[in-house]
Amino acid sequence: MEFTWQVDGQTLKLKTFLKEQGVSKKLLAKIKFQGGKLFVNDVIQNALYEVTDGDIIRIVIPDEGEHETLLPTNVPIDIVFEDEHLLVVNKPSDIASIPAQYHPTGTMANRVKNYYNEQGYVNRVVHVVTRLDRDTTGLMLFAKHGFAHAMLDKQLRSGTLKKYYTALVGGQVMELLESDTIDLPIGRDMTSIIKREVTPDGQQAVTDYWLEKRTKEIAQVGIQLHTGRTHQIRVHFSAIGCPLLGDSMYDGQMDAGINRQALHCTRLTMRHPFTQEKLEFYQALPKDMITTIDR
Repeated sequence: MEFTWQVDGQTLKLKTFLKEQGVSKKLLAKIKFQGGKLFVNDVIQNALYEVTDGDIIRIVIPDEGEHETLLPTNVPIDIVFEDEHLLVVNKPSDIASIPAQYHPTGTMANRVKNYYNEQGYVNRVVHVVTRLDRDTTGLMLFAKHGFAHAMLDKQLRSGTLKKYYTALVGGQVMELLESDTIDLPIGRDMTSIIKREVTPDGQQAVTDYWLEKRTKEIAQVGIQLHTGRTHQIRVHFSAIGCPLLGDSMYDGQMDAGINRQALHCTRLTMRHPFTQEKLEFYQALPKDMITTIDR
């Protein structure tokens, strides 16, 4: 894969210029030792070469091949968007994002690996940018190569890449404000290897919510995450007395017509890591949440 830039009004070392474009030391080492190339005005140079105004910089990044330990699962994926750098899919419920001890195959990563194989892509390493819990549905973002993954991770850390959710909650719904911020630290629940809880010594976790619909028993809320803690939305809404419908782990109501946590990643917004175009993806609610709302 190749990327090209033009130097604008500076004189500096090539490695410094590339760092400003987001090329990390790790990627630069990969280019150097795994068959990549650095060009200045179509002439091969090393990273210490001095570049100046008007120079055309081109890098060739080695193909990534594949992770042999990640087995493909031959199940179709619902593609929302794809180009040579990004893949956005609509994740169904009852499927994990990545392999783990209790589900080593059949995850979204395994399905995406199979899709890459079917398409004959040279880069078949699966880079998961945004994960979702097993029973959470909606938009999930993959990077199609390591450079894109690194650039999207920067957006996640800076807050440029934004994730929005819709949840159905029960409990003390009449106490919910029209909009509010939940800022409660989250850590492990020491009684479980999976469960999390609000705890004073946990990591900072910040969740914005706004009320979309409400009855006396159930509310539909829009949510934006500012941090990415495990089970963050589920823990936060349980902590304020409004657990998600269908979420048995966090005391959610189980007789509302939905048998998994009623949570859906509705929208993703970001800048394209290479064109800087503003991207926005939207995915309508799944049938089980719509049915629950109608009821």
